[in-house]
Amino acid sequence: MSLDLDFSMHPDGLLPAIVQDDRTLRVLMLGYMNREALEKTLSTGRVTFWSRSRNRLWTKGEESGNFLELRAFSADCDADTLLVKAHPLGPTCHTGSDTCWGERNHTADFLSYLEEVIQLRRGSGDPASYVNTLFGKGLPKIAQKVGEESVELVIEAMRDEPDKFLGEAADLMFHYLVLLNAKGFTLQDVTSVLEKRHAS
Repeated sequence: MSLDLDFSMHPDGLLPAIVQDDRTLRVLMLGYMNREALEKTLSTGRVTFWSRSRNRLWTKGEESGNFLELRAFSADCDADTLLVKAHPLGPTCHTGSDTCWGERNHTADFLSYLEEVIQLRRGSGDPASYVNTLFGKGLPKIAQKVGEESVELVIEAMRDEPDKFLGEAADLMFHYLVLLNAKGFTLQDVTSVLEKRHAS
C-alpha cells in the first residue's frame, strides 16, 4: 500500500475517503483523511479519519465498537481521493443504519450477514441471546449441536416432508456457521478450499 498521494490538492490537506464493504461492495460512508489519519489506519488496521467537527483524529467505532477493519485502499487517477475497502464490525452510521444512506448492507449475501450477526452476538453478554449462551457453553457443546442437527437432517431426508427437511437444513447451516466462528474461520475460508479443489 503506497502513501504516494497528493494531500495538497484539498484544503487542510484532507482527502475524501469513500469507504466500501470489501465483500458486498456497498458504499458505507464518506470521511476525510490527512496523511496522519492514513498512516494510523495502516498501522492499526482500523479505519481512522480526521474529524473536522472534533478537529482531531477519529477512529470509526471508538465510541460504539463498530470499527471498520481495513482490507485494502487505493487512490483514484488523480491521487486525490481514496477508496477504502473495509470489513464493518456492526452498523457504520451513527444512527444505527448499515450505511450512512440508510441502506441495508447484506442484501447481496445473507450468509455473510448471518456470520456478522453471529460474531456480534458472540461477545454481547446478552443472556437472552441463543448465540451468546451457546458460545458460553464452549466448543464441545457447539460441535455437539452440529452433530445433533446433522442427524436430524438425515432423518428428515428419509421422509417426504419438505418443510421439515428445509427447517433441519437451516438449523444445520446455522450451527455450522457458529462452529466455524468458534474455530476462527468463515464460510469464505471453506469456499477457498472448494475453489482450490475444483481447480486441481
